Amino acid sequence: MYFEHSEKVKELQEKLTTFMEDHIYPNEALYEEQLKKEDRFSEIPKIMEELKAKAKEEGLWNLFLPESEYGAGLTNMEYAPLCEIMGRSAIAPEVFNCAAPDTGNMEVLVRYGTEEQKKQWLEPLLRGEIRSCFSMTEPDVASSDATNVQTSITKVGDEYVINGTKWWSSGAGDPRCKISIVMGKNDPDAARHEQQSMILVPLDSEGVTIKRLLPVFGYDHAPHGHAEIEFKNVRVPASNLLWDEGKGFAIAQGRLGPGRIHHCMRTIGAAERALELMCERVQSRQAFGKPLADQGVVREWIADSRIEIEQARLLTLKAAYMMDTVGNKEAQSEIAMIKVVAPNMALKVIDRAIQAFGAAGVSGDFELAANWANIRTLRLADGPDEVHRRAIAKYELAKDYGRNAVHARQ
Repeated sequence: MYFEHSEKVKELQEKLTTFMEDHIYPNEALYEEQLKKEDRFSEIPKIMEELKAKAKEEGLWNLFLPESEYGAGLTNMEYAPLCEIMGRSAIAPEVFNCAAPDTGNMEVLVRYGTEEQKKQWLEPLLRGEIRSCFSMTEPDVASSDATNVQTSITKVGDEYVINGTKWWSSGAGDPRCKISIVMGKNDPDAARHEQQSMILVPLDSEGVTIKRLLPVFGYDHAPHGHAEIEFKNVRVPASNLLWDEGKGFAIAQGRLGPGRIHHCMRTIGAAERALELMCERVQSRQAFGKPLADQGVVREWIADSRIEIEQARLLTLKAAYMMDTVGNKEAQSEIAMIKVVAPNMALKVIDRAIQAFGAAGVSGDFELAANWANIRTLRLADGPDEVHRRAIAKYELAKDYGRNAVHARQ
């Protein structure tokens, strides 16, 4: 593995960093101000569309989608440092049209969509004209095991009928959200991992009801939101099915691999910013006759944070390298490892920064509390830590340790 970035990536890093400093950070507060109204899900802050137009002009658009004619043609290794920069701000990924769940949904459409599906849904998503959501998790089953989903997808003539309730459909509160990728069961009698399918469901379809928008530790994440959606006898054309019947679980696995690494990259960016804020704060505040930066425990916080960020970044880059060179399947263990490591690392770093800020750290005056709440969800989203640890152990135990043990005894 050689982690020296190409000249193309270095140039994009510089452009992105400049854009963040000139346009993103100065407008974070304005974005929040433009949301402060009674109905926070009714319209999009004007500053967001202005920033998106600027990003397009500067060629900082659709930087994801490796090996695709639709994106910037960057590998996972090349996209990693760019995604990290975007992760430093909660509003940045959308500005560059690199925000979840749209990125994952676009990847699904690129890989598994028909030409008609791509024209109808992928192209407007790539232009940033609409947004989308992903409906897999359900309130009545343990959705950490995706084979548990109970929403039904039933073929009736030249249509499919969808019935069920989903929740945590992130993005469905956005007035621009026009389409959901829904995972459900089409054949309960098939093999366990071949019972599920995925289908495109326009949110304006008859029978689709957004029942409520779920807060996260009190944050509503407007105008994006996380919705509980009821699908009651929803009928869509059979042509809306993705790939084939019974391929839903396979699509989910293909979608979540890149999604997990994107989350980890952004999380490292959030941790870096928290460390920077902590270092600035402890050098400007005094307690007990000396700067906070001179307190031994504070120096330990800073040192541990730097060590943990570097470790997480290197493991993430290794996973990205393997995805590019040997494929997502061979990189399964590394992807699972970073999905455990990165959010847990970021939570520790942000928590130390909150402690260094004192009461200000838990206020809304700084982004630390909101970032902690957001990243805490990543220990559940795209699979909980426990499922990833189970997978890592499975891959590890599959190695031929028995033979090595025999050699050691000899």
